[in-house]
Amino acid sequence: MQSLLNKKIVLGISGGIAAYKAPELARQLMQEGASVQVVMTEAAQQFVTPVTMQALTGNPVYLSQWDSSIPNNMAHIELSRSADAILIAPTSADLMAKLSLGLADDLLTTLCLARDCPLLLTPAMNKQMWEHTATQRSAQRLASDGVTLLGPASGFQACGEVGMGRMLEPAEITEQLIAFFQKKSLTGKKVLITAGPTFEAIDPVRGITNHSSGKMGFAIARAAVEAGAQVHLIAGPCDLDTPLLATGQITRTNVVSAKEMHAAALNATDCDIFFAVAAVADWGIAKPAKEKLKRQGNQAPNLEFVANPDILLDVAKAAKTKGGKSYPYCVGFAAESNDLEKHADEKRKRKGIPMIVGNIGPDTFGSDLNQLIVIDASGNRKIAKAEKLQLARQLIQLVAKKI
Repeated sequence: MQSLLNKKIVLGISGGIAAYKAPELARQLMQEGASVQVVMTEAAQQFVTPVTMQALTGNPVYLSQWDSSIPNNMAHIELSRSADAILIAPTSADLMAKLSLGLADDLLTTLCLARDCPLLLTPAMNKQMWEHTATQRSAQRLASDGVTLLGPASGFQACGEVGMGRMLEPAEITEQLIAFFQKKSLTGKKVLITAGPTFEAIDPVRGITNHSSGKMGFAIARAAVEAGAQVHLIAGPCDLDTPLLATGQITRTNVVSAKEMHAAALNATDCDIFFAVAAVADWGIAKPAKEKLKRQGNQAPNLEFVANPDILLDVAKAAKTKGGKSYPYCVGFAAESNDLEKHADEKRKRKGIPMIVGNIGPDTFGSDLNQLIVIDASGNRKIAKAEKLQLARQLIQLVAKKI
């Protein structure tokens, strides 16, 4: 799935050592389906060449406001009119100051002033420059003017110091630009999500678990953040990274067992929506061995099972009424080997929740593709097979309408 398909992005590059990341950023934007038109300041050309950017994007790189290759000789007008957004990476302290004051003395600043599309800046500078009162004043002015700032981050800087001012990595910028274009249907909402499997110990080295990669839950977490929500992601054992764009918008709690996930979820029920996506083991071992169980020929150990707590049921019971509606709005998930619609709807009614989502097909585990059926009191709705992130975005919009 290309999340920036048919988007036209003007990529501005200003002077700063972080300009070395611009070629990779352009490549990632194009991989997501965007067409990229590069505009560089004179200082930027000291760090990366126009030839490099032209070779990567397949488009001529514009350097001067007097460029006569534009038919009407008005590059500052023509370049912004067809753009869906102007993204400047890196954005130096000098450029931030100019833009905050409405100064326009070169092509990049002039087209920003003449634009009729969104402007996104990715600050990149030494930590003292970022923390300086003048730069913070520039950032505040830009934000009040509706300009979006992506970052900066804290970390090692080219000068050898460590602190705020480091430009986000290309992958982070790409994710945040994708998020920028998503519908903000959950702004101000809190979303709780459980994802992945749980692991129930038999002994220190063995255990039982459910089949789950965690991909669907993590996709929903990303889609919820894209929609403007604050997300608490409770993740069972899975080899997945927290979505890059989620800095400051997501809290991740890692757990192992169903009991740990149950405790974490019940401590986070002060939310608007709960997605119970995790494949929680229904049973655990009554008395896990403290030492590894040794094999005794062909004789299997005698294991006693006990029922694990029902996370979805208990969160639903803890729901509170606000404005005539019950919160959190609970969305369950069901994976069945047969009679999916029947068993899923029975589960929905048994748990006392308004909506449940069924995974259609046996090939969804671990795959990047899935197909869903959404079941609530009004009936069933199928969501066609697609990448899990695309499905997650559609599901988020469906739930947003419900609340």
